[in-house]
This record gives sequence, C-alpha cells and structure tokens, in this order.
Amino acid sequence: MTSVQELFSLKGQTALVTGGTRGIGQSMAIALAEAGADILLVQRDTSNKTTKTAIESLGRKATIYTADLSSNESVSSLVPTIVKDGHRIHILLNCGGIQKRHPAHQFPDSDWQSVLQVNLTAVFTLCRDVGAHMLSSPASLPASRRGAIINVASLLTFQGGFTVPAYAASKGGVGQLTKALSNEWAKSGINVNAIAPGYIATDMNEALIKDEGRAKSILERIPAGRWGAPEDFKGVVVWLASAASAYVSGEIVTVDGGWMGR
Repeated sequence: MTSVQELFSLKGQTALVTGGTRGIGQSMAIALAEAGADILLVQRDTSNKTTKTAIESLGRKATIYTADLSSNESVSSLVPTIVKDGHRIHILLNCGGIQKRHPAHQFPDSDWQSVLQVNLTAVFTLCRDVGAHMLSSPASLPASRRGAIINVASLLTFQGGFTVPAYAASKGGVGQLTKALSNEWAKSGINVNAIAPGYIATDMNEALIKDEGRAKSILERIPAGRWGAPEDFKGVVVWLASAASAYVSGEIVTVDGGWMGR
C-alpha cells in the first residue's frame, strides 16, 4: 500500500512551467519544487531570476528557457529544444496569461488576437507538444502514469465577466480543451486537469482591487470572507501533479473561497 507521502511526492520528476515569475504561477512552481520536482521555467527573458533562486534554495534544479507566448512560432520551438537538451517532462503547468479590458463594442482586434494567442493557442500548442512527448515516454511514474498536464482556467471559464470578452472566451476555451485532451489521453496515463482561480490578490487584478465599489461587492460575495492569495494554490497543484490524483482527469478545480457555490 502506497503511503500518502509517496502519493504526493514528485521526487525525480521535471515540471515545465509558464507564468512562473510572479503571483499564482510563482507560488505553484515553488510548491512543485518543494514536493521534489526540478523546474523548467518558461520566461520572456532571463532577467527575472527570483523564482529560479527560490527553487534552487530548496536544493532543486531550475532552468530558464526563453520563449514569447505571444508568438506561436516561439512556443512551437520550445518543447523540441527542451527534449533535445535531454529533459523528460513529467508535468506541464500552463499558468502564463494576459488580460485586456475594453467595452465589448470597442474591443480592438489586436487585443483580441493577443489574448487568444497567449491564453489559449499557446496553451494548446504546449499541451499538444508535451502530450506527444509524454505519449512516447514509458508509463514509469507511480500508478503507471506518464504525466500530468495542468492548465489554469478562471471563474470566467464559467461566467462572462464585464469588459473582458477575449479573456472570457480564452478561459472558456481552456476549460473545453482540458476536457477534450483528457478524453484522448487519460487511458494512456496522462491526467489533464485545470485549476480555476477565484478572485486572487495579484497584479492581474490590480484594476479590480483599486475599484473600491467593485472590490467591496466582490468581497461580500466570497463565502470565505477574503480574497485569495497565491499560497492558496500550493496544495491543489501538487495534488493534480502527483499520483494522489491518478483517477482524476478532465476536471476544472475551482479555488475560489466558495464563490461558485453562491
């Protein structure tokens, strides 16, 4: 019988992480390292070494690979480069994302395209390429698994929001993509799930937090009585990355202080 500690261990595994330089992504990347994984960080450039340093201080390896999520050509070259360097990817965490706010009737084409590229097309490209890599790898992980793919969805995977039609469309797409990939790959030992953050106090929500009326109405609706913090995602990401969730696939796990239950 496997112990709980062994179920949650990521020792000997390698995780590819986008959006890991700050906020939720940084907290989750560090959590994966704390559970034993080495981390491959996808960043626009190598200037920000905060997450890399934090991971290395845990005694884990951290390597920065540069790619521009707004360029699908750049994203497409990423996994071949990583595999050529001799890495096996056991975990993919797609956390990179952007937000653009305009009234829907004034939403510029350029902002629509950039949000869909970063938040959905780049996610699909990495899922496809890492998925193919995992399918060609042995089912040698605990519980006869080949790997885990974790996408970051949103409350707007389920709701429409205001002045964020591109973001809502992209995150709705992430939810359906997660289910579609799970349908094909779960039988091969690849678990595909998503995490949907609620209202979290990060840079991306700075505009909401500064809008006192809107921030007050949001807080009043959260049963937990507080906005979320990046640390609230450490447990769920390790669970979804590990053998502890071996029979969980195609799910969108909301981490929202109870918001969706209202």
